[in-house]
Amino acid sequence: MAQHVMSVYSHIKHIMLHCVVFASLSLMFCQMTLAQNLPDPTRPPAKMMQTAANPAVVSGPVLQSILIAPNRHVAIISGQTVALNGKYGDQTLIKLTETEAVLRNGKELLTLKLFPDFDKKLSRVHSK
Repeated sequence: MAQHVMSVYSHIKHIMLHCVVFASLSLMFCQMTLAQNLPDPTRPPAKMMQTAANPAVVSGPVLQSILIAPNRHVAIISGQTVALNGKYGDQTLIKLTETEAVLRNGKELLTLKLFPDFDKKLSRVHSK
């Protein structure tokens, strides 16, 4: 009789172990299926992201950065640091704002935008 009780007890332990393993796997599966793929709020917009498989075709100079300080006005154009009134090839940097640089070659002007695909839009504030 004691042997039969031990056999039943062993069988119950075995079944309980299977239940625990099954429950653990089920819980892990549920967590994986319920997890959401939320976008990263700090990631730059897709228009700014270029991959090696889909590079942007750029012809001419590219404005990469602008530094405006009390004693320094500089633009990074296609990897070259150009000071205000400085030269970029045959062109002269004649104007620098927070979002654009203007190059002049003779009478010809070329405006480079820091974010060429984005336009600033003003919105009206409605008062109550």
